[in-house]
Amino acid sequence: MNSSHKGKKFLIIFVLLLAVGLGGTYFYFAETEMPAIQVSPDKGYVGQKSPLAFSLTDKKSGLSKVRVEAVRQETSRTLLFRDFGQGVYEWRSQIQPGEKGLEDGEFVLRIIARDRSWKNLFKGNKAVREFRFVMDTQVPQVNLETFRHNLNQGGAALVGFRTSEPVQKAGVTIGDYFYPAYRESDKHYLCLFAFPYNLDPGQDEPLVQVVDRAGNVKKSGFNYHVNTRAFEQTVINIPDRFLQTKMSHFQDLYPNVTDKLELFLKVNQDLRRANRKRLTEIGLETSPKPLWSGRFLRQKGARKSGFASRRTYLYQGQEIDRQTHLGVDIASLARASVMAANSGRVVFSDWLGIYGQAVIIDHGLGLQTLYAHLSERRSGKGDLVEKGEIIGRTGATGLAGGDHLHFAVLVSGLPVNPVEWWDQNWVENNIARKIRRLKK
Repeated sequence: MNSSHKGKKFLIIFVLLLAVGLGGTYFYFAETEMPAIQVSPDKGYVGQKSPLAFSLTDKKSGLSKVRVEAVRQETSRTLLFRDFGQGVYEWRSQIQPGEKGLEDGEFVLRIIARDRSWKNLFKGNKAVREFRFVMDTQVPQVNLETFRHNLNQGGAALVGFRTSEPVQKAGVTIGDYFYPAYRESDKHYLCLFAFPYNLDPGQDEPLVQVVDRAGNVKKSGFNYHVNTRAFEQTVINIPDRFLQTKMSHFQDLYPNVTDKLELFLKVNQDLRRANRKRLTEIGLETSPKPLWSGRFLRQKGARKSGFASRRTYLYQGQEIDRQTHLGVDIASLARASVMAANSGRVVFSDWLGIYGQAVIIDHGLGLQTLYAHLSERRSGKGDLVEKGEIIGRTGATGLAGGDHLHFAVLVSGLPVNPVEWWDQNWVENNIARKIRRLKK
């Protein structure tokens, strides 16, 4: 074989090897996995300030470009376009459809993404996903159905209202507090709310707040009057005997705290805050309908401490802490029978930190009663109880210095003055009469 033939043979082999190499390279880089597309939320209503969050990933060849379109009646409108540089394998962003000038109504959100694969003659793999939404920029309207709202600082009231459209959240807001409303019929709501003991009647204003399915918010004021209340001041001395007998019950919660006084402060501050947070959580476990009737019964016995009493704690003559007592303490005979103040359903029956053995009864619309420091619980969670039914016995469990009942009335987890609910005239004029009228 002469050199000319050898040269041709090597050339053919080289071309074949080059073709195989290029073909292998093409197929290696021409992977077929499409970019992954995620949107949150992926359906439903969007409003003027409802963000849509996007997530695109392509772990193999990386992202090339993305286009986001709003499609309505075969007409598309680009909301976002992005051409990526090299090395982008994950991308997150968001848009506000309400800021893009979209008109109200149904539309399809179409997302088209390509990667950097050599597939499709170097155009890359193409992924297309569509999501259906309803654009709604109209703020819901609120129509009040109750017009006289007289409150005491630390007391409760009831407001009724209608909304112009179905809403996903409704209630009354005061400062940082929010009291959920409960739907009684189509677009018709009742809301028990309180003016917190620690807010200023001259500055903090209650507002009805509703949020529709698209996230549009409406806040509406209403006529109200709040009577300022002066709460009592008390001083409590903490003797060593109390620390020795009581703190052992809480040692397991703070095993690293060995000093009894330090442990007391942990319980009186940290555990108290945690217990009140738990009361707020339990306050959401409520019936949307009233379960009670008439005034609430008062436990027999002498009042030992009033609602919202400002307590100063002393140890060996020195001030060590300040807290607010959010209930009424009633004492009579040791292990006295404790009755349900009104009809309802037991939503808690267990140990509750500073409150010791406790029972909580739900009366509907976020209204609940707390019975604390019990020595015995006769009602379990889920039990239906009648007004006056015996649910336990008084005791000194928890952070109690002696046998008594700590009784509290709560509205959506926030303690309010129980004295109002013991008054038949107050209950009739401020709560019951409104509920009857609204039901008609």
